[in-house]
Amino acid sequence: MARGIAFVRLNKILRTTAFRMALGYLALFGLSSLALMAFLFWTTNGLIARQTDDTIRAEITGLAEQYRRSGTTGLRNIVAERSQNQRSSVYLLTTPTGRLLAGNLDSWPAVQTQPDGWVDFTFERPVGATTETHRARGRHFSLRGDFQLLVGRDVQERVEIGARVRQSLIWALALTVVLGLIGGLLMSRNMLSRIDAINRTSRDIMAGDLSRRVPVAGTGDELDRLASQLNQMLAQIERLMTAMRQVTDNVAHDLRSPLTRMRSRMEVALMEGPGVADYRDVLSASIEDSDRLLKTFNELLKIARAESGSEAADMKELDLSALVQGVGELYEPVAEEKGLTLHFDIAGGVTSRGIEPLLSQAVANLLDNAIKYADAGGNATVRLTAEENGPVLMVADTGPGIPAAERERVLERFVRLDASRSEAGSGLGLSLVDAVARLHGAELVLEDNNPGLRVLISFAAP
Repeated sequence: MARGIAFVRLNKILRTTAFRMALGYLALFGLSSLALMAFLFWTTNGLIARQTDDTIRAEITGLAEQYRRSGTTGLRNIVAERSQNQRSSVYLLTTPTGRLLAGNLDSWPAVQTQPDGWVDFTFERPVGATTETHRARGRHFSLRGDFQLLVGRDVQERVEIGARVRQSLIWALALTVVLGLIGGLLMSRNMLSRIDAINRTSRDIMAGDLSRRVPVAGTGDELDRLASQLNQMLAQIERLMTAMRQVTDNVAHDLRSPLTRMRSRMEVALMEGPGVADYRDVLSASIEDSDRLLKTFNELLKIARAESGSEAADMKELDLSALVQGVGELYEPVAEEKGLTLHFDIAGGVTSRGIEPLLSQAVANLLDNAIKYADAGGNATVRLTAEENGPVLMVADTGPGIPAAERERVLERFVRLDASRSEAGSGLGLSLVDAVARLHGAELVLEDNNPGLRVLISFAAP
């Protein structure tokens, strides 16, 4: 069983992209290293071979000079002398019949001379009490009278060095392959473990656990950056799914009550058979409930359009001062009717790019909330200033305010601090303001007004 699991694990590692990439880089590196080492070996061996041939040519030049001066006798003497003092050079001078005249070779090599006179052969060299077979390279000359001369060099050391270099190349290549395979397996194993963690997280999320997140190793590499981006996306998805569930529950709650009232009134009217005036009252109340339902749906559509950014192309330069002043004047009678004082502090000539209907609706929602929640005898303030970083709109009231722990939550759809939902409203006012602010690149902040609530919308500089 354990062997089967290990085999499956190894098979997965061998099929990973990381292992295939490591294998490709290994092949490229191995071939490059082999080509470089072969080039070095070829150039080094060629240099030594040329030096050997040059040494042989130099000796031949000296012997030729001696032969011209003293003939065969002088050549024999110099060959005999050099044969006694040289360990690396080889000499052989024979008569036409093959008899040895001088040299440190016992007999003529049993190999054929090349057309240019060069010959590669082996010979026996005494080393202590034993003999060793050595490789040699020399040049063959036929002298007057059919005398034969061979001048060469012992190249056994060069041959052994070449063999060692070739062996080293083989071992180096084998070691490179082994280490590359081990490195590729380790890299692939690490990569596979991190990918498996992402896959496990994905499976858990698909199974319904939206709280799961991709593990971050903390190395700061591309997988960590990918995991961070995925976690941000998952957090956004979880937030949206939670909001969707909340919206569904709240829509069901807010729409069920007016629909139930409408059905009950109609059912009672049909059962009792009242007069025209009673039917008129039933229809009038049903129309009011229908208007509230339509208002809720319209606000949802406005929020959806603002969040989608589909209306961003309609932005144009607006006079914020005139816009805020106009909306404020519409709410002055409402404030006076409730016994509130509405203060205005609006700087002139403040402009910004935006969509006029959405901004007007956002300001209206803020003023509506300020007037709705402020106690009679209190006041509400609307202030618009041109700051260095851009226009800032403030709407403040002296009502009960919003606890700091709830200020993020009230920006969600259908969230109302009135748990019984007895107050008029749908819980979409601040959600729409938040969506409009984000569409316009503005920052929405809820603060304590001591007492009451202060809402700030900071627009970007024109």
